[in-house]
Amino acid sequence: MLANNTDEVIQYLDTIIAKAIEERSPRGFFAALYRQVTLKVKIGIKHGFFDDAARMEEFTTQFANRYFRAGDDYQNNIKSTRSWQVTFDALQNPELLILQHLLLAINSHINLDLGIVAAELCPGDKLHTLQDDFIKINAILNDLLEPTEMVLGQLSPLIEILDRFGGRKDEIIFNFSIRKARQSAWNNAKILAYQTPDVQQNIINLIDSKVAFIGWAIANPNRNFDRAIALIKKSESDDTVTIINALNNIVH
Repeated sequence: MLANNTDEVIQYLDTIIAKAIEERSPRGFFAALYRQVTLKVKIGIKHGFFDDAARMEEFTTQFANRYFRAGDDYQNNIKSTRSWQVTFDALQNPELLILQHLLLAINSHINLDLGIVAAELCPGDKLHTLQDDFIKINAILNDLLEPTEMVLGQLSPLIEILDRFGGRKDEIIFNFSIRKARQSAWNNAKILAYQTPDVQQNIINLIDSKVAFIGWAIANPNRNFDRAIALIKKSESDDTVTIINALNNIVH
């Protein structure tokens, strides 16, 4: 099942969230956050925030469909990308933090999927016409940063321990890393947009290998983080339903 517009994207995410709540699955964490982003993009499309509203509608839908397709393939034991395989496999690990689950899916969806969709939607010289709207998404993500941090702080009160290891806790992880990932995705799109389908697929396979390795590193961080992660985990909410609902109510 794939979406045909942003309304259907939101409906499909609602289905994933409802199933995750029923199964107490952390898959609902990213789906809930993704729903919030999609709601903000939909508002932007409606109110003329983007240069080309119709194209952004299609872009948002095609982008979401890569996530939906990866999830359907995984559940049906169909070989998918290595990146999403790592992400979905990690859902079975009860020791991962909320933040790790979010970053795993963000890694696959942005570092792998985003550049592919941009190149498919706007091949060749058409790609440069997408750049301004592509960048405008950064503003939407930035608007969601502070409320997302607040929710994570409530759910995982010791997350600031990461200060001692990597800088300004989740702000650095979310703001800097997502911006860096989106820039990397745009760079990938600029390469993919000018290739033949066969060459495109070879490049995508290489990108997928790199992104899968990043995912593995997120799920299996350096041993220097072990004690910090264990302590954060003890303080975190273990109520999957509460976590999903909190992430699903960032945008009011």
